[in-house]
Amino acid sequence: MEKKYILFDNDGVLVETEVWYYEASKRALKEFFDVNLQFDEYMDIMTAGNGVWVAAKGASEKEKIIAREQRDVYYQEYLRKENIAIENVHDVLGELKKQYQMAIVTTSRRVDFDIIHKNRGIIDFMDFVLCVEDYPRAKPFPDPYLKGLELFGASKEETIVIEDSQRGLISANRANIDCVIVHNEFTKTQNFDSASYKIDKLSELSSILNQNKFE
Repeated sequence: MEKKYILFDNDGVLVETEVWYYEASKRALKEFFDVNLQFDEYMDIMTAGNGVWVAAKGASEKEKIIAREQRDVYYQEYLRKENIAIENVHDVLGELKKQYQMAIVTTSRRVDFDIIHKNRGIIDFMDFVLCVEDYPRAKPFPDPYLKGLELFGASKEETIVIEDSQRGLISANRANIDCVIVHNEFTKTQNFDSASYKIDKLSELSSILNQNKFE
């Protein structure tokens, strides 16, 4: 069926933020719990949809809350000072907007999302944005993408999800929505076998959609 709606993941698809969330989490775990969070362990935690604080074994909930608050401070510092832009995103979205209705479905907190997108212009192309506060359960549960379908009044068959992580792909799969994975160096070792398509750059998306090969 021809696609009419596009649901974009945010981090790693529209902006390059995932590495900074990892660095902020790694920094806080080391500072508060003397835990050296390895990249592979972090990836496993994220894919399962857990918080990084599961790595702080034996820590109290109060200690985790304090560490989480500091992690958020570090993350926002990175968001404000690091270059998180992905090349040609505005051009790609501008072309797609001529043909599709689009939205962002992210597990980011609204406060972080607002920092990321301040004066960036990306949300101008979107009909709506869903952050982690806007649905019951985060990815890899299907709730975020099912909420996106609901707001568009769209069927699963006429919608496509754009992701870069295994967690996001699982969420789309569980919602029974076709998913295109766009390559990201940060998540390249994850398993994307169940993706409908895999592309190297976001600019290739129009070609995939125009081929209309989704069954």
